Amino acid sequence: HVVDPQILYQNDYLYVSGTSSQFVRHLERYATDMMQRFELAPGALVADIGSNDGTCLSFFQSGGMKVVGIDPATEIAQAASARGIETVNAFFSQSLGGELRERYGPAAFITSHNACAHIDDLEGVVRGVAEWLADDGVFVLEVGYFVDVFSKLFFDTIYHEHLDYHTVAPFRALFERTGMELIGAQRISPQGGSIRIMAQKAKGQRPVDKSVNELIQLEHELGLDRAETIADYGDRIANLGERLLTMLKAIKAKGASIGAFGAPTKAVTFLTHFGLGVDVLDFVVDDNPMKHGRFLPVSHIPVVATDELYSRRPDYTLILAWNFAEPIMAAHERYVREGGHFVVPMPEPRIV
Repeated sequence: HVVDPQILYQNDYLYVSGTSSQFVRHLERYATDMMQRFELAPGALVADIGSNDGTCLSFFQSGGMKVVGIDPATEIAQAASARGIETVNAFFSQSLGGELRERYGPAAFITSHNACAHIDDLEGVVRGVAEWLADDGVFVLEVGYFVDVFSKLFFDTIYHEHLDYHTVAPFRALFERTGMELIGAQRISPQGGSIRIMAQKAKGQRPVDKSVNELIQLEHELGLDRAETIADYGDRIANLGERLLTMLKAIKAKGASIGAFGAPTKAVTFLTHFGLGVDVLDFVVDDNPMKHGRFLPVSHIPVVATDELYSRRPDYTLILAWNFAEPIMAAHERYVREGGHFVVPMPEPRIV
C-alpha cells in the first residue's frame, strides 16, 4: 500500500515523531561545515532530498545559497515554500532529477538526511542525483550506520519505515554502477550513530579519502558481510531484554512507579519486542505537543506533556529516546534532585 506521508495518527495512536531541537542544531552545524569544506559560493544551487520543513536548507539560504527542497508530504512542502524555502512536492527519482536540472540548472550541492533508509528504489534516486548534479558538484547524505545498530544493540531502529540498513561497502558499489564515486565516509552521532557519505561524479576532481577503506575494513572485521554474524545478533538482543526486564521487575516489586521519556517511532519496536506495556510503564512524556493525548501503538501507553514528569513524579523514568539520553538528563536535573531516577536502556541497562 502507498501511504500518504502526511498521516501522523490513526485512531488516536501515535505513528510518527517530530524533529528534535538537538537535530536542528546538528543541521545548522552541518550546513556551516559543508559550505566551508566544499567552498560553496554565494548563489550556488543547494538541494535537499527529503527536505521536510526546509530547516536544513534555511541554513544554506542564510549563507547566500539558492535552495530547492524535494519532499512528498504535501502540507509540509507547502508550509516550507510559504516560509521562503521553495519545495517541490514529489518523490525524488531519476526522471525528476533530469526535470529539476532543466528547471533550476545543475546543483552544486545535493544533500539528504535520514531519508535513504526509507527509499525502496535507492538506485533510482542516486541516478537522479547524477542527472542533476553539476560536473564538479557534491552529493552528501546522512543515514543511520548499521555498525552502530549492530555494535550497540540499537535494534529498535529496525521498523517498518526503514527499508535499508546501511554500511559503507554497498554504497561504494552503488555509486560505481550509477556514474558516481564515493569519496568520503564519516561517522557522526545523530540517531545513536550515523554515517555521512560523500560522493561526486565518476572521475571527479576530488581525491578519495582514506576514510572509505578504513570503514569498509571495520565492517569486514566485525563480520557484517557474513550471515552467521547477523544470526547471532538476535541472541544478543534477547540477553539485553532479560537484563532490562529483570531490572524493571525489581523496581516494580518494591512498589515504585515507572514512567518513560520520549515517544519516537523506535519506542514501539523496543516496547513490543520486550513485551512492555501499561502494566510496567504508567505513561510516557514527550516535548512534542502533537503527541499529547495520544497512545503508543500495541502497548497503549498514554503520551503526555513533559511537565507531567514533575506533577506525576514517577520514581523511575525509562528513557525511550535513548539517543538523546544525555541532553534529556541534563535538561531535567531537577527531576533527579527531587528524588527521581532515570533508567537508560541502551547499550547496557543502567540506573542514573
